[in-house]
Amino acid sequence: MANPILITGAAGHTGGVGRAVAELLLKQGKTVRAMVRIEDQRAQALRDLGAEVVIGDLLDLDSMHRAIAGCHTMYFGMSVSDTYLAATVNAAAVAKHHDVKAFINMSQMTVSQMSITETTSSPQQKLHWLAEQALNWSRLPVVTVRPTALFEGSFLILTSDSVRESNQIRLPFGDGKTSPVAVEDVARVIATLLADPRPHIGKIYNLTGQQSENMYFYAKEYSQALGRTITYEDIALEPWRQALLKHGMSVFLVDHIATMADLHRAGRYDRLSTDVLTLTGQAPLSVREIVRKNAATFTAVAKAV
Repeated sequence: MANPILITGAAGHTGGVGRAVAELLLKQGKTVRAMVRIEDQRAQALRDLGAEVVIGDLLDLDSMHRAIAGCHTMYFGMSVSDTYLAATVNAAAVAKHHDVKAFINMSQMTVSQMSITETTSSPQQKLHWLAEQALNWSRLPVVTVRPTALFEGSFLILTSDSVRESNQIRLPFGDGKTSPVAVEDVARVIATLLADPRPHIGKIYNLTGQQSENMYFYAKEYSQALGRTITYEDIALEPWRQALLKHGMSVFLVDHIATMADLHRAGRYDRLSTDVLTLTGQAPLSVREIVRKNAATFTAVAKAV
């Protein structure tokens, strides 16, 4: 039997990168070891698809030994967390011990604008930059994937309520341009790298969507996808930030999202890359296509008479 490919964060949620990568590889007939935090129906669903499921914690040394032992190739990804750096270093140390041949690291594109003298106010982005430094020092065979804002991880969450309730996109992004990328496009890239990582060792890939435009443009794309008029309202940052906190998001997460809003307004997300097309042979989805795929999330359920 072939050595399994390890996917961390494989349970995730519907639309999560780790889960999407695991499902793609399983459809391709690859041997997949899926690492999840808890035993639940998502873990069982991965077993039903043919994955070997390992229960563990990225911060726990014994868990990482169980997950990595016997794997030559692995994908490391973790959601926004104040323990992100510790988890990265823990995974890297165990990967080096087990002589992993390819470590596909999920970072983020803002890191390309950071350095030892340039940073951002996002605690998560700082941890991503430090994690990349640590992986460089480790001398592991790393491939770095830096997507821009994931549509499902940002726009889907931050705009669905207002679009559903009032046909408005309400964000403090000004007229800054952005190029959100779909989770399925990022997953296709990662699956491609995991299937044949050797030519890509040491490289960095920046992943964007199909276009970089402002939110007034994307409001028209939402309108075309949903068949009704959607408008964009530029709102003040601080009241929006307070609303996210009241919604139950952690301060750490809200600080990260607020920084993303500031960077959008400043034009720092105005970037385009052809890496999705180059690596997979397929162009990334447009915002209109992504919204159409998620139309139910943006559409109010009709009330029974």
